[in-house]
Amino acid sequence: MTRPLVVRTITAAEHLDFVRSRRDVSFLQVPAWGEVKSDWRPESIGWFRDDVQVGAALVLHRQVPRIRRYLAYLPEGPVIDWEDEDLATWLTPLTAHLAKHKAFGVRMGPPVVIRRWDAASVKEGIADESVRSLGDLPPRTRESSGAAVASQLRRLGWREQRVEGGFAAGQPRFNFQIPLRDDEGKPRTEDDVLRGMNQLWRRNIKKAAKEGVLTRRVPHDELDAALDRFHELYVHTARRDHFTPRPLSYFRTMFRALGAEDPDRIALFTAEHAGDLVAATVLVQVGGHAWYSYGASSTEKREVRGSNAAQWEMIRHALAQGADVYDLRGITDTLDAHDSHVGLIQFKVGTGGEAVEHVGEWDLPVNRLLYRAFSVYMARRAGGG
Repeated sequence: MTRPLVVRTITAAEHLDFVRSRRDVSFLQVPAWGEVKSDWRPESIGWFRDDVQVGAALVLHRQVPRIRRYLAYLPEGPVIDWEDEDLATWLTPLTAHLAKHKAFGVRMGPPVVIRRWDAASVKEGIADESVRSLGDLPPRTRESSGAAVASQLRRLGWREQRVEGGFAAGQPRFNFQIPLRDDEGKPRTEDDVLRGMNQLWRRNIKKAAKEGVLTRRVPHDELDAALDRFHELYVHTARRDHFTPRPLSYFRTMFRALGAEDPDRIALFTAEHAGDLVAATVLVQVGGHAWYSYGASSTEKREVRGSNAAQWEMIRHALAQGADVYDLRGITDTLDAHDSHVGLIQFKVGTGGEAVEHVGEWDLPVNRLLYRAFSVYMARRAGGG
């Protein structure tokens, strides 16, 4: 008879050792990410069977105003065996552990894929006026494990957190990724990746080189000054593109915490033209997964294509690091040519990768009364009430 799983708090070192034993773990699930999210209380937990660790998670605890009860959030986690046909053996002890720590509800984002669409079909969908979203297109693949996970979660009382367009309050449901290995698992070359890009992307990369754009990964001893320049350009980008920028202190904390955990965990890349910073990007890597995390670009000198050059430099870096996938992060599911969000997916589609839909974020009310009150509170905040 299989012994039941036990969930308990673990040290950051135990957590990190488990992460290092896995090839595909989100950077939101490494212990250092808890230091970055300073307005949450972090906790590393592990699953054990016969004293052998078989799972791990970073839990972020957010206190409800005025009472000592918490929402327990596991972004893009936990790291467990999601192909198990009995997920209750994993999730029941998780819930019991978090309830002891005064959680009124649990929110998680299983790192499980449901569907994938290749770049060619997405491009055709944008051109087809009858297609409004990714869901209107037949996917290249449907992952049976994703559907099985969603079905199990519903049976276990978890509630799917769907938001129109795929951007939830937490992490995006849809992402765009470039596979860096072929279907047989062999590493792709730079030429392979370039051939997969559309003509515009290849032309822009060549133009940047012809115009004399210089790209590089910023050395550690130059990071302080480089982050100042990055943030100045990032704030400029935020004003132009109408989003709220994070403070410089956030990025300093991010580089300090993730860099201390692993020197190759996070890197800043810059693209300069005649001494002017025209683009800057942040890359994060855990195991075989590399992410484009943040980016900034100058409104001036856009014709030298610094953004394309910076992206290509990061892709080349990910290939050299032996990564399995380069992740351009979130997109909405819209393919409506008149939607303001479609430009984001058009930019990413040009890389020749694939749109990926995950199972999304799910909530489990532990204390239903408090969970309902919290949901009303969050809805009022979202509505400006």
